[in-house]
This record gives sequence, structure tokens and C-alpha cells, in this order.
Amino acid sequence: MGATQGIGRELAAEYARRGNEVIITGRSAERAEAEAAQFAAETGSRVSGLGLDLSQPHSVADALGKVERVDRLVVAGMIRDNNTVASFAVPAAVTLATTKIVGYAAVVAALHDRLASDAAVLLFGGMAKDRPYPGSTVLSTVNAGMVGLVRTLSVELAPVRVNSVHPGAVVDSPAWADKRALLEPLRKISLTGELPTMRQIVEGCLFLLENPAANGVNLTLDAGRA
Repeated sequence: MGATQGIGRELAAEYARRGNEVIITGRSAERAEAEAAQFAAETGSRVSGLGLDLSQPHSVADALGKVERVDRLVVAGMIRDNNTVASFAVPAAVTLATTKIVGYAAVVAALHDRLASDAAVLLFGGMAKDRPYPGSTVLSTVNAGMVGLVRTLSVELAPVRVNSVHPGAVVDSPAWADKRALLEPLRKISLTGELPTMRQIVEGCLFLLENPAANGVNLTLDAGRA
């Protein structure tokens, strides 16, 4: 879910390269279908695209109606806002909270009876949950909500495994393309002197999805902070 750009796209492409049948979704059905066709041409795998808007959770079940079986479910789609308490924009807050909390849960609910017994679910959060900044009021809250969602879903869906990944700043992610001025200060306070790449985040995702011992894990991937 949410695989037409960024880390979600890279993870979907990796599974396609491995020869898996992959379904990707995006808010625009046309874009999802175009990306799926490109994946299929590049990898020779069966890849299809669906339109799905997580901010409209009542439509999720119908959008996923033709999906038959799921072995790995990744819910990565999101939107971002810049919403301070001093100038709180309620519509933007409602859209973001609906997308990340209700939308993510709605996807799992819609597919729960089609998850294989050895399936794995991965939810995307982010480090704003631990390191809020001006404007991250709602984003920090919903990313923290992934921890609670992982806990309850891992219990409800057992033996299906449920984990979440929380990237920090990712140097080559499109999400950071307009925030380049922030990357160097963040690099300087990283314990390794480096910031993660999309490939490194994908490798962390693969660990959570493929290692049978990884369950109920909320994995931070930010190269460390003092």
C-alpha cells in the first residue's frame, strides 16, 4: 500500500525482482497501473496496480476485493502536514490521522481473512514519534500510534507476524528532496556520521518481513543519535 514512489516503491520493486507476484497501490489508479507495468517489464514478474486512498477508509475493502491471498503486506502510504498547535488546521489533521490510523487498520481488517498463516505485516511510522519538531504535532502522534497498532494487531492476527519500521531522514528519498538544507545538520548529529539510504531502509524492511523471529518489533533506522 503506497508503492508508487520512495521507499515503498523500492521495496515493491525488490519483491518483484525476486520473482514474486506483487500488487502495488497508490491514490491514483492510473499511476499505480503505470508503475506496475514498468515493474513487470523490468523484472518479468507479475505485477498489478490498484487505486486505493487510505484517507478514505470506507472504500478500502472494495478496492481490495479482488485480492485473493497475501503473504507479505506492507502499508507504507501516507501524507505529511505541517501543523502546529498555534495554528492548528483541523482538516489537515483529520486527513493525516485518518490515513495513518484508520486507513492502516482498515487495510489489515479488509485482508485479515486472506493472510496466509505464515504471513507478515509491516507498517510504516517514522522518527517524528520520538523527535517532534515544530509542525509535527499530528505526524508525531500518528507515528507513535504505529507502536500501539503493532501491539494489538500482533495479538489479534497471531500467528501472523506484525512489525513496524521507523526511518529517520533518508538521504535519497523523494520525501527529503525539498529538505536538503536539513540533511547536513542531521548528519552531524548521527552517531555514524551518515544518514540512511532507501536501500538500507529496504534491507531493514526485508528483515522484518522475512525473519520468522521478528514479531511485535518497532524498528528504528536512523544510524543512531546521541
